[in-house]
Amino acid sequence: MLHLTSIETIIIFSISFRAMDWLIAPFEVAFVQRAMWGGLLVSCVCALAGTWVVVRGMAFLGDAMAHGMLPGVAVAALLGGNLIVGAAISCTAMAFGVSLLSRSKRFAADTAIGLLFVGMLAAGVIIVSRSQSFAVDLTGFLFGDVLAVRTVDLWYLLAALAVSLVIAVFGHRAFVALTFDPRKAHTLGLHPKAAQVALVGLLTVAIVASFHVVGTLLVFGLLIAPPAAAVYWSDRIPVVMLIAALIGGFSTVAGLVISWHVGTAAGATIAAVAVGTFFVSAILSAVRERFGRAGAASLAALAALPLVGCAPAEEPAAVEETPHGYVAGAEEASEVQNRLVVADGAGGVRVIDLLTEEVTGLPESGSPQPVPSGARSPLGTDGSTELAGDGRFAYLSSGGQMKIVDSGGWTVDHGDHRHYYRAPIRESGSVATAPVPGNTGSDVPHETVAGAYRDVALSAVVLNSGATFVFDATALGEGAVGEPRRIDGIAVPYAEHLVVTDRAGRVEVRGRDGSAGQVQAQTCPQARGQAVTRRGVVFGCADGAVVVAQRDGGFVTEKIAYPAPATDRATEFTHRPGSTTLTALAGRDGVWTLDIRKKTWTRTAIADPVAVNTAGEGSSLLVLTRDGVLHGIDPVSGTETARVAVSSGPVEGRPVISVDPDRAYVNDIRGRKVHEVAYNDNLRVARTFEFDIAPSLMVETGL
Repeated sequence: MLHLTSIETIIIFSISFRAMDWLIAPFEVAFVQRAMWGGLLVSCVCALAGTWVVVRGMAFLGDAMAHGMLPGVAVAALLGGNLIVGAAISCTAMAFGVSLLSRSKRFAADTAIGLLFVGMLAAGVIIVSRSQSFAVDLTGFLFGDVLAVRTVDLWYLLAALAVSLVIAVFGHRAFVALTFDPRKAHTLGLHPKAAQVALVGLLTVAIVASFHVVGTLLVFGLLIAPPAAAVYWSDRIPVVMLIAALIGGFSTVAGLVISWHVGTAAGATIAAVAVGTFFVSAILSAVRERFGRAGAASLAALAALPLVGCAPAEEPAAVEETPHGYVAGAEEASEVQNRLVVADGAGGVRVIDLLTEEVTGLPESGSPQPVPSGARSPLGTDGSTELAGDGRFAYLSSGGQMKIVDSGGWTVDHGDHRHYYRAPIRESGSVATAPVPGNTGSDVPHETVAGAYRDVALSAVVLNSGATFVFDATALGEGAVGEPRRIDGIAVPYAEHLVVTDRAGRVEVRGRDGSAGQVQAQTCPQARGQAVTRRGVVFGCADGAVVVAQRDGGFVTEKIAYPAPATDRATEFTHRPGSTTLTALAGRDGVWTLDIRKKTWTRTAIADPVAVNTAGEGSSLLVLTRDGVLHGIDPVSGTETARVAVSSGPVEGRPVISVDPDRAYVNDIRGRKVHEVAYNDNLRVARTFEFDIAPSLMVETGL
């Protein structure tokens, strides 16, 4: 008899505990729990439909219908509608077209499917290509975003499962007869044509329900792989469906665990595990037929050994403390937490939650208060007040002080998926700014903010003097401002480096710690204005723009010169976050458009512009003129496409046009209002927010 010592027993229990912790740790986070439940529900829906897809050989039809959703999703996104509804309408239209064309005796059914497949996919691509402000993440559409599953999505999936169960139960006899002998189905009065329509409807429900979780390209990982694997273990349709649901559920849980610890895309990992189970089933089935059940069991045990070896044996596995953007003390949200931070010239600050429309005021003490409070907190009187934002924090400078406000909303982007977080709105602290170099006198103006940029490690605030304050982004999130590092030059975080342009015009890529790095070939004389795009960092120069981009592990620079010597150069860029199309004022009678992708400058003439922005390439230019009218301008022809008055009189101060993937926001300083404008709907004013202070300054956060 085997006897274990106390130490051996402790070691075994310790290993078992660490192994269980390795498996359970991912599901301690709310968004992974929702992803698991979403994947389990999708597995059940796909098992019901996928079994018939495998048995009847309908894979090509399913593939075509999955890709046929793109036009509906694109149109729904542009109109601000529900993406699932758009996908359902498009997928239903695809199914109807296939049924209609399949009746023709001139060609086979797969020809009709192929034609509609290409046609619908082409239509979707055309819609997206002609609408550069397209607000849907195409990566999420193609590959899914299971980690972004919301609670409301779980209710949609429950409804889809209920509908699928009803169709599967009541249509079972007709489906079986249709699969094996359509003529007999007709003889028995089972209505094979109606059964075919119901079966396509069942497939439509499964595809529409699944695309948000694993995307259109990976939907067959759960739609086909589990039922195909289940066919090796049973010949009865109900049993195949049950086994397929179990395999799909296992694939979901295993895929999430692997994705968590290895850092892979969750949707793709789930699909890969599902496909892997098919090959394992195929191998075990072949072994069973050749060597019997004992051989299959031995092979299964042998295959499980690597999984046992994955469990930590001596040292506990390192658990990622902040996986997938998780931040202690923050609440994960199901959607982007857009906020507007507005301030008046005296330093009064208001933060409005664009989802709830709740307004929070920040008096001088820094304690949030509900509005109206009437609180004013002058920061000083010896210089203009300026405001800049980095996506989460707003930096308000005046009178030798820079106040840092945590807007409480931000997005963590992991490339294939995003996470949205919210936290309490608060004032994080303040730092002193220096007098502007070269100025003398008793009333010496101090440095003010000219722009702010952030990555996971650093927050950089560019000052009007040409210097930059660099903060620890993690410490700022914890409410600790600390002493910023000062860099003599315009510094922007990019690709885990700092891209710096100094007063001499030299462009250099430095380490995050400011250490000397690679000096670029291009120079940027008299640098003013900067932006971060998907194609690199842009600096405005006296002779054009310099773009610094990361390519093949290194950095390259490129100069985009003005088409002719420009007297009205761009000094401050505006754009939708991430967009490669930038705009800027061009004197008193025009605006600039800088297309980074095409490497071109375009000057559009318009009288008396005071603010400009755009949603992206191909989208209308949004230009506010001094008379308080917002114009939509065609970027190619320069003609006006729409207009709307957003001020009761001539514009005061320095107005702002902020653009995000859905809406534009324009501050009406005179009327103490901010207008929300649907720029894809003829500049329709969707909402108007009123404030107790004049919103002279404004930035949008949460993006």
